[in-house]
Amino acid sequence: MRKIPFSVQILLGLALGVALGFLARATDSSWLTSTLDTVGGLFVQLLKLAVPPLVFTAIVVSVVSLRGVANAARLALKTLLWFGATALIAVSVGIGIGLLTDPGRGVTLDTAAATAPQKTGSWTDFLTGLVPTNPVGAFVEGNVLQIVFLALVVGAAALLVGEAAEPFVALNRSLLEIVQKALWWVIRLAPIGTLGLIGNAVASYGWDLLAPLAKFTTAVYVGCAIVLFVVYPLLLVAAGRLNPLRFFAGAWPAIELAFVSRSSVGTMPVTQRSVERLGVPREYASFAVPFGATTKMDGCAAVYPALAAIFVAQVFGMDLGVTDYLLIAFVSVVGSAATAGLTGAIVMLTLTLSTLGLPLAGAGLLLAIDPILDMVRTATNVAGQALVPTLVAAREGTLDRAAYDSAGRRDPLAPADADVRPARSDELSPVPA
Repeated sequence: MRKIPFSVQILLGLALGVALGFLARATDSSWLTSTLDTVGGLFVQLLKLAVPPLVFTAIVVSVVSLRGVANAARLALKTLLWFGATALIAVSVGIGIGLLTDPGRGVTLDTAAATAPQKTGSWTDFLTGLVPTNPVGAFVEGNVLQIVFLALVVGAAALLVGEAAEPFVALNRSLLEIVQKALWWVIRLAPIGTLGLIGNAVASYGWDLLAPLAKFTTAVYVGCAIVLFVVYPLLLVAAGRLNPLRFFAGAWPAIELAFVSRSSVGTMPVTQRSVERLGVPREYASFAVPFGATTKMDGCAAVYPALAAIFVAQVFGMDLGVTDYLLIAFVSVVGSAATAGLTGAIVMLTLTLSTLGLPLAGAGLLLAIDPILDMVRTATNVAGQALVPTLVAAREGTLDRAAYDSAGRRDPLAPADADVRPARSDELSPVPA
């Protein structure tokens, strides 16, 4: 399998999964559907298992790494500004598509039977949920937002303490390398995980289920596609003077893995490798990518909640005004960290609905097809997480243009410096300090 490019392996898993899914549905084979569900579920569970230690150690190391980056404060500020700017553009696209398509008009659904999801979001919950009552509990429960908060505080403290904190920082670097190595083994299983995830989706979601929501599903995919293939290329050309084709050639393995895994954090090692391949300095990439993987969500926190809010309002016969659309944009730009890089965007959606005063039960109408929507949302998230550091590095004059122009010509799972020295295809180079 190592002789077959990783992207081709993913596509083969995708094709075989679709075929097996159709076979399971056509023959009403419950054992095949169950097997596909188990295979896909185990893959996602393995990704989630690595999330708490990966997020904590990656952010601690990335914050401390800023010590060796020239103009680190300016880079961090520019990264945040680009995160906000691209989120604002993405949510505008979502609102525009919603106004043009009216995804909830004419949809017949039993709103009386809709119930609010068990996990909901509000501004109070979002703000109070940042600070854990028990640090150990944040890791046990897998609360990524709280882990991010702890990691930022600990990383900043270690940065200010300086030399006395080096043993602790060294421990985190070692743990990060170990976790990444283990996660890399999981990523190698992505073709098999893809087979299970896509196969189960095809077997489980027939047209009878998708038909009432087909218009909304199409709107989400079109909105994300516009952000991916129109907005991002225009920003690369206008703001970075970069060839968009080379960007997608370098970032595509991460985008592809994000589509099937539905996890920005789980895709983070491939995203960072891709960003480094695109010529972004490692020291900056080791900060921007982990931070973006937990806070930069153009699909889950911008396009999707905008369209979903419009859909819910129309289904429940409620009108939205200009103020409501401005609130949607505000929530998307400010509250995107609530999604925290995990599969699904229910917390962000319920946060948006509660801010607008829309029924939270409306989110329950979309839960059935959420995995189908989450694939394109996560792919858009990860593309944005690779885009911003590339743009910032280009504008700062630190982007290796030669590396950018040659991106995508090597195995995405090989080390970023594979053009300098030979390496095994399963080797993982650690995130540098």
